[in-house]
Amino acid sequence: MKKFKLTIHGNQYEVNIASVEDNIAEVEVNGTNYRVEVDRVIQQTKTPKLVRQVAIPSTDSHPAVAKTSSPSAPKGAGHIKSPLPGAILEIFVKEGDLVKKGQKLICLEAMKMENNIDSDKDGKIIKINVNKGDTIMEGDILVTIGD
Repeated sequence: MKKFKLTIHGNQYEVNIASVEDNIAEVEVNGTNYRVEVDRVIQQTKTPKLVRQVAIPSTDSHPAVAKTSSPSAPKGAGHIKSPLPGAILEIFVKEGDLVKKGQKLICLEAMKMENNIDSDKDGKIIKINVNKGDTIMEGDILVTIGD
């Protein structure tokens, strides 16, 4: 229902438009209901539908690549990626260190908060791709962990 306040020849009118179909409008003027015929057909405006593409997170690998291996299969190198854009505050490991699952590797400042990046597997630090103070983007590979 649309509401309007109109002034015609100094007189004020409160007009509520209840509905419009084809060229007939049902209106209420100062509490009195009227059916009004309009000169032309009034088109109702439709809200456009927003169609979005399917989003694939930048931290995921290609959808065709398996994300896990079987328990008996040898495990290859794993990459620790940045979950957020930010700046590297501290690096707690160095290349060649042995790490356990859940061990703190890097402290990342993102959105004025410190975020600890932990190891997701046991292994040896093969490569550290960042330095203290570096600015990184979401999905950047921070550390490579191997067997």
